[in-house]
Amino acid sequence: MSQRVPKNVPVPPWGLAVAAMLSVQLSSALSVDLIASVGPAGTAWLRLSVGALIFLAVARPPLRALRRRDIPVLLGLGVATGLMTIAFLASIERIPLGTAVAIEFLGPLTVAAVRSHSARALIWPALALLGVVLLTEPWAGEINLAGIGLAGLAAVGWAVYIVLTQRIGDRFTGIGALSLTVPVAAATAAVVGIPQSAGHLNLGVLSVAFGLAVLMPVLPMALEMLALRRMTPTAFGTLMALEPAIGVLLGLLVLHQQPSLTQFGGITLVVLAGAAAQRGGRRQPHTREPAAARTDPDLISQGPK
Repeated sequence: MSQRVPKNVPVPPWGLAVAAMLSVQLSSALSVDLIASVGPAGTAWLRLSVGALIFLAVARPPLRALRRRDIPVLLGLGVATGLMTIAFLASIERIPLGTAVAIEFLGPLTVAAVRSHSARALIWPALALLGVVLLTEPWAGEINLAGIGLAGLAAVGWAVYIVLTQRIGDRFTGIGALSLTVPVAAATAAVVGIPQSAGHLNLGVLSVAFGLAVLMPVLPMALEMLALRRMTPTAFGTLMALEPAIGVLLGLLVLHQQPSLTQFGGITLVVLAGAAAQRGGRRQPHTREPAAARTDPDLISQGPK
């Protein structure tokens, strides 16, 4: 007598989110060699272009569902994604991966704190900022202002991304929205990416770009989308505080970037800030999926680096 295999194997939403973060940071760490070949903008353009082709292949863009008021938001979301990706990749060309992720994380953590409507919640972005100061060690005299500034620009881009995705809300289902916004992000990155990578493209570079695109944006966006359906906005957003720690770990394992004890302390503060800001558990699934992930601590009523 045959046994029935359950259709749905329960996977903890936090497990999906952590898997997504691992995929993102592995893609970032492995992108360093590609950045050396085609530049940060060229790398962003290649990754986003391949990602866009994959999303278009597996999902039909919901063009018939578009309303006129959706178009500026979707275009803005795509542009923000493209600029954020370029800024982040340019930052990890100059500063350690974990430091760049910690600085970038200030964007979503601040948005989550502000939207909590509690003055006490602002303590956690302040604590994370202190952690970033320990990470950058400005007293050491070797601070890379360009790298920090680019990571800060990525943080602003991530915050804008969150706000715009909140505007989209549950208007579009699943990866259908990604088939609209990721091509716009790729086109945005192409403005600088094509000139930067011109003359350096070959089959090897394209193969690497394909693998990196699967790691980011394709796989984490899908995983985050699933996680967002079963978690509260703040729980999901602040869980991303683990990302700097994962960035440090992969920076150590893949890029051999050895942080100091002070920098370990800074990472700990950033992670603690996110954990302390976290507010609880799961949400009931909506009938429609979020527009995207990567990642919005305040979508649910929020999509890439």
